[in-house]
Order: sequence, then structure tokens, then C-alpha cells
Amino acid sequence: MANKANPVYSAVRACLAAAGMDRSNYGLPSWNPLGSCIRPGETVLVKPNLVRHSNLSGQGLDCLVTHPAVLKPVLDYVLLARPARVIVGDAPVQGCDMGRLLQLSGHDSIAKHFAERCPPVEWVDFRMTTLTESGIQDQRAAPCRTEDDYIIFDLGKASLLQPLSRDPERFRVTMYNPDVLRKNHGPGVHRYAVAREAIAADVIVSVPKLKTHTKVGITAALKNTIGICGRKDFLPHHRKGSSLERGDCYAVPSRLKSYAESLLDVANRSDGLVRAAALFGARRARQMAEARGADRNIEGNWHGNDTIWRTCLDLNRILMYGREDGTLSEVPQRRTLFITDAIVAGEGEGPLSPVPRNLGTVTCSTNPVAADYVHAHLVGFDWRRLPVIREGFTGFTYPLAEFPNTEVTAFVNGELLVQPWAKWSGRPLVPPAGWRGYCELS
Repeated sequence: MANKANPVYSAVRACLAAAGMDRSNYGLPSWNPLGSCIRPGETVLVKPNLVRHSNLSGQGLDCLVTHPAVLKPVLDYVLLARPARVIVGDAPVQGCDMGRLLQLSGHDSIAKHFAERCPPVEWVDFRMTTLTESGIQDQRAAPCRTEDDYIIFDLGKASLLQPLSRDPERFRVTMYNPDVLRKNHGPGVHRYAVAREAIAADVIVSVPKLKTHTKVGITAALKNTIGICGRKDFLPHHRKGSSLERGDCYAVPSRLKSYAESLLDVANRSDGLVRAAALFGARRARQMAEARGADRNIEGNWHGNDTIWRTCLDLNRILMYGREDGTLSEVPQRRTLFITDAIVAGEGEGPLSPVPRNLGTVTCSTNPVAADYVHAHLVGFDWRRLPVIREGFTGFTYPLAEFPNTEVTAFVNGELLVQPWAKWSGRPLVPPAGWRGYCELS
């Protein structure tokens, strides 16, 4: 196995060893760290965090996407376990140019290298449609996949979105038609279109990038699962209106923001010049609201967003319990492993505009809630102020963590940390503007 001397490769190796994987053979040629997770002949989905082809902050890709230097050792160790099929798949944002992303990030050379291995590693874009930009007009591209490539899960009343369903017409996801979203989420109906590859897999190895997130506060193990859903118009991200109007898009009612939201609805129901004109009007309305003292948020980018964490946890439940017939089992259906790239983390306005922060860390966990509980401490955030983590410990149907937070065990450089933990990184991340002053550990 090559590149063991590479510092990042060595960090991944040390992390797996510290997790006790194949402890008896560590240091020997027979060491197979993922052998207890992946059985010979199984199908494995490796799920990186790919996001988009450029960082909107202008600060590069190292803090935006899972780095190929982390993905390479993960794939090496996956193949060492002798699976029959290995897929690398994700659904980045609709405007991502996947070809450019792979080229600019260096993933294309990784993809070429592993295409020649046995079995050859397949790369799959899970998106049903993409979006291309042409001047001031956004034009929807032809479908990349077909309906048969997805399994529809309806969580019904078991969905964590159900308590918000008295106003289903308020559900929104940026840049998608709200009418489609309304058809899939309402009282007793909560549908998700999940990539068939994720549910057909025996094992999921999730390789997220640790970043701040404007809508959920932090994105890592739990939020990375959003990328198994290839139809983004099935994903409620926020609710139209202020929190005083049964929405959660922003805190204080604003006529100009409400007008901007309505124009975005027109744009997302339209094409061509109508779409372009509506987008222009929405931008102007938001600018006028800012000139009168309002913040820039009209997409649920703040700590009062009570929608996206529910969507995120729903998808994690599907990933854990989902069957190929679109139903949920009472017991987990696949094994999961989360290896998080926090070598260069992202702070500030992540996930699309992060600023790099060197943490030099790789983490490993078999449970996404426990992983992100540790990640919150690592970056100096109060996990109790992050609903996606806090609520992950609650006892809903199809639970994600059947243990309290006090039972989470963490080892750092081989040393057991005894709770309660202080933040041990010494490098707390700067939260997004909508979370600043709210989520930091005091």
C-alpha cells in the first residue's frame, strides 16, 4: 500500500488504529482495519462531501470538500477488505460542475487510479438534475438519471417534519419549485428520493468535511447524509416567513424580505426571462431590506431554523433502517462508518463560503450523532445549541443513538478523555453570522 509516509495518509491510518480496528494485527502486513466492518463480496458506498466546484469565499477547495488525500487511504483500506463492488457517490449542489470539481480538487487522478484496481471503483453523481448558469438566466439541465435510480421513502407520521406539517405550503428549498416540495411533504406524508446505490449497499463509509453551516451550525457526519438524496426538491430546508409568522426563514417580520421570498417562488416556478426578472427583483428587494437595517438572510441561514435538522435526521434514519422496497426495518440494515476530514476545516459562512482553519485532525466513529457530539466540542460549539446533534440523542421512532451523550467515549491521540470535556482543539471555529453569539461554548 503506497503513500504511508504521507502525513494525511498516516493520520487516517493512526485514527483507524486508535479506534481499535483489527488491533491484534496492527503493524503487521495482514492488518485489515475495515475487515470487521466490510465482509468479502459485499457492496460498499463511499460517501464524500463534494459540495461544488468553487468556494464562494474565494478561499479554495481545501476547506470546502473532502480532500483526495483523505479519500485515497480510505479507498485503499476499503479495497483491502475485498468487497465485490465499491461506489463513490454524492449529490453536490445543483449548480456544481462535477467535472470541474474533480479536476480542480485532484479527485480526478484518484478516480483514475482506483478505476484500475480490482474491483474498479465507480464514481456516481446522484443528482437527478443539475443547474447551469448562463448570464443572468439560470437554466435547468437535462436529467442526469432516471426515476428508477431512486427509492422513494415515505416516513409519514414518523417523520420529524410531521410537527411542522400544519403549514406544509411554507416548506422551501433554495432554487427549487415549492409546488413539487408541497406534493411530497404535508400532514402524514413525507417523501424522500434516495439514491438506490445507498440502500443497496451493505456498508456505508461516509467521509465528510468538517465545516460550519449557515442552516444547521455545523456539518460533518450527520449533515453529509443529505447527499444520498438525489432529488433536492424533496428536501425541506426552511419555512417561508419569519418565526413570528409560523416560518423560520428569519427572525423579525419584514415586508421587503417577504416580497423577495415571493419573487423567488415566481422564479423557481418559471424559466427564461420570467425567471431572470423575478431573480433580479428578489435581489433588489433584499438589498432594500438591508439598506433599512435588516440582515441578508432570506434562506433560513440562522439558529432559528427549525426545519433542516429534521430533514437531516430523517435521512440518517433512512440510511440506517431503509430497505430496498421503500420501507423501514425495526433493525439497522447496513453497517456505517464515519471518517471525517478535519485536516483543514471550514469556518464562517459554510458550507458554500467557508474560510480555511487548520485543525490537522481526522476522526472515526460508527455512529453519526456521537461523531458530531465530539466534533462540536472539537470546534468549540455548544452541542445543546445545535438541534441536529441535540435532537439526535432523543428517543424518536427509528432512533439514531440509543445511548445518552454522557456515554460517548472519545480518544484523542490514544488518550481517553473523561467527560465533561473542555474544548481540546485550542482552535474554536468562527460560527456563521446567523449563529454567532449563540452556539459558542462559553
